[in-house]
Amino acid sequence: MPPTRAPAIEATALTKTYGAGAGSHSKAGPRRPIPVLRGIDLHVPPGTVFALLGPNGAGKTTAVRILTTLATADAGTARVAGHDIRTGRREVRRAISLTGQFAAVDETQTGTENLRMMARLAGLSRPAARARAAELLARFDLTAAADRLVRTYSGGMRRRVDLAAGLVGEPEVIFLDEPTTGLDPRSRHEMWEVVRDLTAQGTTVFLTTQYLEEADQLADLVAVLHEGKIVAEGSPSSLKSLLPGHRLEARLTTREAYLRLTDRATHHAPETLTLGFPTDGTAGNVRALLDDLDPTRTDFATFTLRTATLDDVFLSLTGPSPRSHTSGPAHV
Repeated sequence: MPPTRAPAIEATALTKTYGAGAGSHSKAGPRRPIPVLRGIDLHVPPGTVFALLGPNGAGKTTAVRILTTLATADAGTARVAGHDIRTGRREVRRAISLTGQFAAVDETQTGTENLRMMARLAGLSRPAARARAAELLARFDLTAAADRLVRTYSGGMRRRVDLAAGLVGEPEVIFLDEPTTGLDPRSRHEMWEVVRDLTAQGTTVFLTTQYLEEADQLADLVAVLHEGKIVAEGSPSSLKSLLPGHRLEARLTTREAYLRLTDRATHHAPETLTLGFPTDGTAGNVRALLDDLDPTRTDFATFTLRTATLDDVFLSLTGPSPRSHTSGPAHV
């Protein structure tokens, strides 16, 4: 049996609280400590896409900053690309790349000049920098625009240059913090193809995103972070299995009909008078449910049958009383 490869990222009981130390006082008195991470564990196999999801303020960016050595955890341990984030900070930084929410490229330079500059900063010789820049421009389908100023690029092209710059040193692990924010659908799909190509070549991708469809499309593993804790973890398909397999989603004709049926629904959208009802998805069950809920056939304007999505899982787990808060993270 070949030896098992070590995890690309492994973290145990990472904890971070802001406003608890020295200097945390204001004119109004001591600031209240804000716990951001409450002892999270992470295990990311090499060559996979790992998506960390969570509402704003859940601690996603703090987790990324700690794993990339830009911030220090109050407690807990972590290894990235085999190196301890406390004692091997330099080694970690050499093995990773971090691409933030906004493209960090010089708009007054061309695509070629940006990549050659990054290659030189990474220690490559001039001939090696030219070769590496040309290789990356071709890989990201930017050769035709290589000699144009980056300020003339579209948003998707700028993101590709930014990601290409992060690959100059051939990192083992790439952190992508909401990489497609603000991109149009076509550019977003182009970035997805880039991520798939990276993992196909053995690179590990740690992804945070606001787009649940993005995680569903790309991630091998997903962890949901809520109020500083991992409340569920697993593959996208296994997480979706946490909820009923199908939902009958109906738009009601009147607010009276909506209010009459709201207690029987598991999904509510009052702004559109839409309710969702669990069903096994079979024709017989759907017919019986329609007859039961709308016997006069006047209350339902339209209906659709939906399977559970990551959006449904996310809303269920990060709502006011997610079921996993009291029982620990769901591993599926």
